[in-house]
Amino acid sequence: MLARLRSAAVFGVEAYPVQIEVDVSFGLPSFTMVGLPDTTVRESRDRVRLAIRNSGLEFPPHRITVNLAPADVRKAGSSFDLPIALGVLATTGQLPPAALEDTLVLGELSLDGSINAIRGVLPIAVAAKRLGLTRLLLPPQNAPEACVVDGLTVCVVRSLAEALEALRSPEAIVPARIAVPEMTATPCDGDLSDVRGQLFARRALEVAAAGGHNLLLIGPPGAGKTMLARRLAGILPPLAFEEALECTAIHSVAGTLPAGSGLLTWRPFRAPHHTISNVALVGGGSIPRPGEISLAHNGVLFLDEMPEFDRRVLEVLRQPLEEGHVTIARAARTAVFPARFVLIAAMNPCPCGYLGDDRRVCRCTPAQIAHYRSRLSGPLRDRIDLIVEVPAVPISAISEAMPGESSASVRDRVLGARAIQQERHGSDGPRTNAGLRAGMVARYCRPDSNGRMLLMGAAKQLGLTARGHDRVLKVSRTIADLATSKGVEREHVAEALQYRLIE
Repeated sequence: MLARLRSAAVFGVEAYPVQIEVDVSFGLPSFTMVGLPDTTVRESRDRVRLAIRNSGLEFPPHRITVNLAPADVRKAGSSFDLPIALGVLATTGQLPPAALEDTLVLGELSLDGSINAIRGVLPIAVAAKRLGLTRLLLPPQNAPEACVVDGLTVCVVRSLAEALEALRSPEAIVPARIAVPEMTATPCDGDLSDVRGQLFARRALEVAAAGGHNLLLIGPPGAGKTMLARRLAGILPPLAFEEALECTAIHSVAGTLPAGSGLLTWRPFRAPHHTISNVALVGGGSIPRPGEISLAHNGVLFLDEMPEFDRRVLEVLRQPLEEGHVTIARAARTAVFPARFVLIAAMNPCPCGYLGDDRRVCRCTPAQIAHYRSRLSGPLRDRIDLIVEVPAVPISAISEAMPGESSASVRDRVLGARAIQQERHGSDGPRTNAGLRAGMVARYCRPDSNGRMLLMGAAKQLGLTARGHDRVLKVSRTIADLATSKGVEREHVAEALQYRLIE
């Protein structure tokens, strides 16, 4: 007898259907799997056998063959345990095969028959709806993700015996219903009002948040670079629903989604250590998984002490910073991970950190300073829109100065600027000015005659590349949006050029 049922696997952040065929025939007892299963899938034979027996059900003492189609794609993960077990039960008459129609089954089995959570449920639920399936059978921990997708009946099962009962008597199961949470502002370590002084850096932070621009903070130790960077998340607007779906799918595949979570309700903030590898940063592996830049999609990627990162690691950021995605090519398939984030980085002005500091003497030689700064290549620096010097703040200013403007006040202006951008670009256009392409830059960021003359003169003096020229225009457009100006004027261009004077 042959039983067929549906499951799914994830490659990159896209799910593809997997048809599982289970055949039980007479012969010497054996349990064979075909269809390019990896080690995790092959080990499911023992989990399935013991889960069936420990659930008080009969495991057939015959030859069992399990086929995972399509046969030319490697299958990975533990999500096939439950469908394989149900297929075995259907072939032995313990479950009507018709009960498996229009149902997609997912779940990892424990030896006692209980069902554990798996990764990547949200993209799998989207794929199930696309295939026309109406019912999803999965562990309770993954129900919030699946309930985000409309049009699916989500059946929660905690054990193999409960799954068997749910398929035998579907009318007795109450489908899971979980309300979609509201999007909220991103939580951060503190408020922007905690920052004393640093008016220029605070302004750059606001411009970066309003237009989605990349920002580099340069200053001595203790000047407040990390403090400023960690407060960027607090002035970003809440996620839109579509953005939340994208972020949740990525974190679900990576296994970083908090247990019991449905949608991520705030923008991600990722701050990897400088010892990170290039694969961990951009993603990869034999079966590609998202890296830190994809986990920061629609959020913030913070690289503290940026020159301390391996140069090869930093250079892999070039394509994602330009295109908003990263392509991981493997022999079997190619995975594309979204990676549109706001990069904020911090570095010292020299190896000792005290170049230009009035309180301490820098003892670095010019050659040491040049070598330290050369760790950031010219092409990478050219992709950073705002480069800001963060000087040391006197102790008296810290203790006596009044609190600065709060994150909530700055966020209101950022929201206003982003609303202007959305209205101007339309629903099919980029979400921020940083995402404007060449044709759009010429259309939306064209300065007036005075601004154009200033930019042309500065481009010659500063040696701006074509990319640098366009990025100055994008920043100018964001500054104009913060000022609710319809056109890009000379003063907006002048401020944008300030952020490229430190090279």
